[in-house]
Amino acid sequence: MKGNLKIFCRLLFLAFYLICFSTPSSAEGITGLEVTLKNNEIYVAASLALEEKYLQELRNGIEKELIFYVDLFKVWKMWPDEFVLGKSLTRTLKCDPVKSEFIATSYDGNTIVEKRFKSFESMTNWALSIDELKLTNMRELDPGMHFVRITVESKIRKLPPLIGHFIIFLSENEFKISKDSSNFPIGTFK
Repeated sequence: MKGNLKIFCRLLFLAFYLICFSTPSSAEGITGLEVTLKNNEIYVAASLALEEKYLQELRNGIEKELIFYVDLFKVWKMWPDEFVLGKSLTRTLKCDPVKSEFIATSYDGNTIVEKRFKSFESMTNWALSIDELKLTNMRELDPGMHFVRITVESKIRKLPPLIGHFIIFLSENEFKISKDSSNFPIGTFK
């Protein structure tokens, strides 16, 4: 019984230490967020700029999983903004510094695309950007002002199972950032 109490106290101290003395990490940011309306379709383009420490971890062979959430919201004057629809892309980046292999995969919920690259820069350019993602047809939406929010999160490598059960408030993300586009009108409205 005493042994279990000691383990619990140590885990509690570890949780307190992590909460009080850890600094939140963030990526540098989402850049080039563009929403294009053409042929009654909404297209979104954006890219992610990572801090050098994340790029160095990738170069050293640590696999990264990035999840891009692309969400469409309707703006309301007196109510909170309404979530309309969303899509997600999961990008996995792998680097083998010994073999000089650079592999990235993209999964959109239906299709997995795996690409091999000759350089680290070409892999990150492809994996950290979204080019002309078709979000939806504007005819399916109610008239009004809308905006797109892109959220990117990077999952932390697997934590030991025991820590995950006892410290439920420990973050599972290395970073999580988001950016909103400018408002744009859809349809005719008052």
